[in-house]
Amino acid sequence: MLSTNTPMKSATFLYRPLDRCLLCEKDRMVNVVPLQPIPIATPNFAMPSDPELAAQALKGVPLDIFQCADCGHLQVGQIGNPDLQYRDYVYTTSLSLGLPEHFKTYAAQVIEKYNPPAGSIVVEIGSNDGTLLRAFKERGYRVLGVDPARAIAAAATKAGIETIGDFFSESTARDIARTVGKAQLIIANNMIANVPDMQDYLRGIGQLLADDGVFIFETQYGADVIERNLLDTVYHEHISYFLVKPTVEFLARHGLQTMGIDRIATKGGSIRVSSQRIGESRPVSPGVAALIDDEMQKGAFASAYYGKLSGDLREIKAKIDKEVHSVLASGKTVGGYGVSVGTTALLPQFGLVDRLSFLVDDDPEKSRVLEGPGYSIPVIGPQELHSQNAGAVVIFAWRYADSILAKHDRFLAEGGEFIIPLPSVRIVRS
Repeated sequence: MLSTNTPMKSATFLYRPLDRCLLCEKDRMVNVVPLQPIPIATPNFAMPSDPELAAQALKGVPLDIFQCADCGHLQVGQIGNPDLQYRDYVYTTSLSLGLPEHFKTYAAQVIEKYNPPAGSIVVEIGSNDGTLLRAFKERGYRVLGVDPARAIAAAATKAGIETIGDFFSESTARDIARTVGKAQLIIANNMIANVPDMQDYLRGIGQLLADDGVFIFETQYGADVIERNLLDTVYHEHISYFLVKPTVEFLARHGLQTMGIDRIATKGGSIRVSSQRIGESRPVSPGVAALIDDEMQKGAFASAYYGKLSGDLREIKAKIDKEVHSVLASGKTVGGYGVSVGTTALLPQFGLVDRLSFLVDDDPEKSRVLEGPGYSIPVIGPQELHSQNAGAVVIFAWRYADSILAKHDRFLAEGGEFIIPLPSVRIVRS
């Protein structure tokens, strides 16, 4: 059973235990990937203004991944307060390297594949700054965003992408259907994993989707997280890690037939799931059954499958530890590159909480310190790297390692090294 030791402050909770499956609602949860605790607070959102709640937000919260013994869905064991996490969210899509280009291609692919009538309604849940919806609007569709980040939603509306600044729910969906109309396309990208009430969410989809409409979402693929060591994607905002079999079964229970599932490269390994109302005539791709068969053959619904991630993590941590120990013993400092929620997730997993002297980030708007349980690490700009007496820098933003390396020839030439931790450890020297 999961812990029920949940911090509370008057009527405001910081996090609560997830004691039953988000998809099938059964309570047989098995801890398959033990991980080190991390704080609920991350660089993705503004800290609570209440000092006591802010202090609690920096404490370590269990991060273990659990699997439902009934349907097989993967989820973390603790859920953060959505109001604290998303009302003052600061991350915007347009700042993520490569994502705007991906969304333009995505919009073109969806239009070509499903041919929604010109002028029909496209709703995006978790629309952020409207980057994807803008691509649909430019093609002549009526677009509407739904996003709980109030400032980002207001800015998107001002920029021409009407956005409701609220959480998506059955109630919200009913209001949109009544005042705007049913949606031919409902899209959710990299946010369905963040939903704490999947039953209400799917009831909302049922309220809003046109009879012949299509619901499409992209999300992290649970098998890729395990097999590719995507540890930087495991944190409390991401409650769910979707496998195909339990996802298809869950959609069916809410009246949706899964037409197709595409494997895509975003976030290190994701799936794009397309569905329609049961009884509609679009064909079902044989790839859906093939992915389910693949999961069954891999043993993705047995605890033994998850030992790989734990074993790989021990090996990665040992290699990093050896390298960091050598650098510190030589009298040099060790730093990190990238200040993000992924950094918050990886610091304790790699045992680096008390070993880094600084963090580097290219964004001058980032906070000048990253705080968490037992650490307060200064954040500097890339131009300051040469003044740190650094012998090694761990690249937490490992997906962007090539572009980071290209900007720091001088650091390498002067004897420094970069440690790229994932998906396996790579040391880069001059």
